[in-house]
Amino acid sequence: MKTINIKFITVTLVLLLTGVKSYSQISKAEIMATGLTCSMCSNAINKQLKSFTEVDSIATDLNTNTFTVYFKKDNSLQPKVLKKAVEKAGFFVGSLVLTAKFHTPTIEDNTTLKVDDATYTFIDIKNPVAHAEAKYRVLDKGFVTQKEYKKLVKSYSKYPGYATENEDDYYLKAL
Repeated sequence: MKTINIKFITVTLVLLLTGVKSYSQISKAEIMATGLTCSMCSNAINKQLKSFTEVDSIATDLNTNTFTVYFKKDNSLQPKVLKKAVEKAGFFVGSLVLTAKFHTPTIEDNTTLKVDDATYTFIDIKNPVAHAEAKYRVLDKGFVTQKEYKKLVKSYSKYPGYATENEDDYYLKAL
C-alpha cells in the first residue's frame, strides 16, 4: 500500500513539474517606426495598434516616431503581431523595446524561454537579470533596421539560431 502511494505521489510531482510552462507579462512595447513623413502616417499606425483588444492605450512621440503601446493587465501580444500592424499601415519597425517580466528565477546569456507559441532567447547578457520587470530590445530581422541587422548577424554569430529568421523566435537583449 505504501509503495503505491509513493509511486502515485512521485508520478503526480513529475507531471506537475514537467507541465509548468514559463509565462511572461509584457506590459509595454516601444515601437520606433521608419518611413513616416507626416502626422497622417503616425495616425495610420496608431489606428492599426488600437485595433487590438489587448491594447490599453498608446502614446505617440512625433519627434522620434515612437509609439508606446501599453497593454491591459494579463494581456500582451507577440512582437510579430505588433510588427505586422506597423507594416499593414505601410511602414517598418526600426526598433522594438519590450518592458516585460519573464517568470523565471534569473535570465542569463543564452537563456531560452518558451512562452505560448513564442521562444525568447536572451543574448549578450552581461549580468544576470533577476525575476523582475525589465526592458529588452528585440534584435531580430524586421525589428531593427537593415543596416543594423547586418552588423548584428556578424556580432551574434556565436548564437547559431540568430540568423534563422523564424517568426516565432525572438532574440532579446536586456537594456
